[in-house]
Amino acid sequence: MRLLKFFGWTLIAIFSSLLLGLSGAFLYLGPGLPSVESLRTIQLQIPLRIYSSDAKLIAEFGEMRRTPIRYADIPPDFIHALLAAEDDNFASHYGVDLASLMRAATQLLSSGHIQTGGSTITMQVAKNFFLTSERSFSRKVNEILLALQIERELSKEEILELYVNKIYLGNRAYGIEAAAQVYYGKSIRELSLAQMAMIAGLPKAPSRFNPLANPARSKERRDWILGRMYRLGHIDEARYQQALAEPADASYHVQTPELNAPYIAELARAELVGRYGSDAYTEGFRVITTTPSDLQEAANGAVRQGLFDYDRRHGYRGPEARLPGADRSAWLEELDKRRNINGLEPAVVTQVGGNSIRVLMRNGDEETVNWESMAWARPFISADSMGPRPQRPGQVVKPGDLIRVLRQEDGSLAFGQVPAAQSALVSLDPRDGAIRALVGGFSFEQSNYNRAAQAKRQPGSSFKPFIYSAALDRGFTAASLINDAPIVFVDPYLDTVWRPKNDTNTFLGPIRMREALYKSRNLVSIRLLQNMGIDYALDYISRFGFDKRDLPRNLSLALGTANLTPLEIAAGWSTFANGGYRIQPYLIERIENRDGKLLYQANPPRVPAEEAAPVEPVDAPEAPTTAEVPQPDATASEDTPPPASPLPEAPEPIVAERIVDARTTYIMTNMLQDVIKRGTARRALEMGRSDLAGKTGTTNESKDSWFSGYNADYITTVWAGFDQPESLGSHEYGGTVALPIWMNFMNVALKDKPPHLQSEPEGLLTLRINPGSGRIASPGTSGAIFELFKNEAPPPMASEGESGQGTLAKDAAPPIDLF
Repeated sequence: MRLLKFFGWTLIAIFSSLLLGLSGAFLYLGPGLPSVESLRTIQLQIPLRIYSSDAKLIAEFGEMRRTPIRYADIPPDFIHALLAAEDDNFASHYGVDLASLMRAATQLLSSGHIQTGGSTITMQVAKNFFLTSERSFSRKVNEILLALQIERELSKEEILELYVNKIYLGNRAYGIEAAAQVYYGKSIRELSLAQMAMIAGLPKAPSRFNPLANPARSKERRDWILGRMYRLGHIDEARYQQALAEPADASYHVQTPELNAPYIAELARAELVGRYGSDAYTEGFRVITTTPSDLQEAANGAVRQGLFDYDRRHGYRGPEARLPGADRSAWLEELDKRRNINGLEPAVVTQVGGNSIRVLMRNGDEETVNWESMAWARPFISADSMGPRPQRPGQVVKPGDLIRVLRQEDGSLAFGQVPAAQSALVSLDPRDGAIRALVGGFSFEQSNYNRAAQAKRQPGSSFKPFIYSAALDRGFTAASLINDAPIVFVDPYLDTVWRPKNDTNTFLGPIRMREALYKSRNLVSIRLLQNMGIDYALDYISRFGFDKRDLPRNLSLALGTANLTPLEIAAGWSTFANGGYRIQPYLIERIENRDGKLLYQANPPRVPAEEAAPVEPVDAPEAPTTAEVPQPDATASEDTPPPASPLPEAPEPIVAERIVDARTTYIMTNMLQDVIKRGTARRALEMGRSDLAGKTGTTNESKDSWFSGYNADYITTVWAGFDQPESLGSHEYGGTVALPIWMNFMNVALKDKPPHLQSEPEGLLTLRINPGSGRIASPGTSGAIFELFKNEAPPPMASEGESGQGTLAKDAAPPIDLF
């Protein structure tokens, strides 16, 4: 009896000492404790997420994977599992579980240090939000005091919501919703009872009980939690047995982007970091871009197929590596080091047959590649030569070759290789500069260098429209005759001679400006530039948004020797497409915070609505028409952004600056339509549209291939070449490499859209002219054609003796020839 009384008084003494100690600690430490009220407005770190204009996820940036969840959305089964594992007395205690605390105190007195924390969920909230993980007496006292305060000021639901969103659960997953996505690829609300128990077992030791690193130990903890739930009456016998029987099926899930647009994502990320600094990665910003998923997917496919086609035209460069011996494990080890590159998977040739080969894939499977997909693989010798066409697989590969294969839609494998050339595509809405699609290279995994926005290359003849536009505003007309004849420039100071020439090394003599543009005559462009003067041309062309420092201050400017990016070229060309206005490309449509509140809404300078009215385009000058087509429904657009939080009152629209006479852009568009109808881009006639205008570009030795083209809906620029400039091949041009990529994209972009070009402005004349002289044709002139002129600058009348196609009377207007 005495012994019992002794133990009783001892326990009372310990308990009283503990209370006195806590009271003293509260009086001493209380004033320095943080405010619990701050928990109501706590901002958990949430990653930056980038979306397409139709709300498809493009990318997520940030170290912490976290998706906060409201208490009302947490499944009751998970709450029961978590409390069974961590704090089954949570509903009834006041922040501190006395039994657990007494156990911890007894261990502290007997051993001199803390062995188990006796922590409740409330105490863990206090530690996670306000304290360090240091195991010390003072930290523990602070934790207890904070827990008591938290319980006084917050509800149980608020405490539990804070806890489940803050805790670390392994594999960069913070919070239960992120953990459910990482381990099961589903929301916590979609998990089975057994899967919820698995997640509930992680807070105690995310590494030790990790279902990926320690599946057996994690299952053991899961089953223990299920047993606790059963004993506490949260589940019945049937559900308990069913959950126990469920296999442990956790696997690593990374949230897969719904849209492959890594170059878009990187541009958006860089802009957000520029705006918000490092907070961009943690504040949960939701960024909606101007890029619709269907156009971006079309751009991805067009660039990929275009580079495949070019690459195969120039042969097979051999295996990426030749692996010695036939060690399957060594081969698998080597395959594991190689990444997929835009769908091209690494594989090792294991057998070579008469009409197929067998390859080892990274997952250890062996599959067949048929000969039909290999027949293109002539040996590459140079950009202009290949070896003989192979007749059997053994002439292409050998066992041990590390190659690339492409998975077809039917599941079979096709032989391939990673293209050596690169390409970039950028498509803008010419009315406001919205980026509708952008591809910066064959594969972001291969190279994150964004060639669309960063690669400054010479645009070649695709730059000539800027020279011609300047000439039209300097008094020239589409009918002006320019002499396409040899020119020689001598620099007496440098003792150098420049003999510019045309692509074909031919000269056509006097030629109309229209014809010179669609035939891309270099000598005509040079003569125009010299006649206008370099200073005038530089001032004029810089209006389109080009930096003068990138424009050479010499006559080579006429041949496109400026160093410009595809994005800059597309922005400049937008002026031709929109009727004379300068726009600025932009990518981010709006930014929302973690709660869906609008932080930023783009309001770029826009072309006035009346300038973009769709009309049936003027036909070739030989047979012009001006018939209008119905206006499309302005309320329905494939580019309409997805619904979001209510927007504030729309800001006053900003009208874009007019930089070119609308009549000039209309005439330029009409001339550029001829590039497609009868010039270097005739291949685009396959698209069957009447509203396309554009220009090819090829630089010296075919090092760069370009095509820029548009209607009033989209201006799209494509570049193709090598990162380290070298020839694409003597038979490769803008019309063979860049143009097919442009066509594949624009076929999708313009599908089911009516013809749409700049409406005809006032102040234009359509007159019959003599094509040989550029003058107004006299009655009865054979071969006369129609041409467009500004009202104030019609051509002179033909002289009496002038008649016939392509002839010049003695007193006809002479061609411009200043050299």
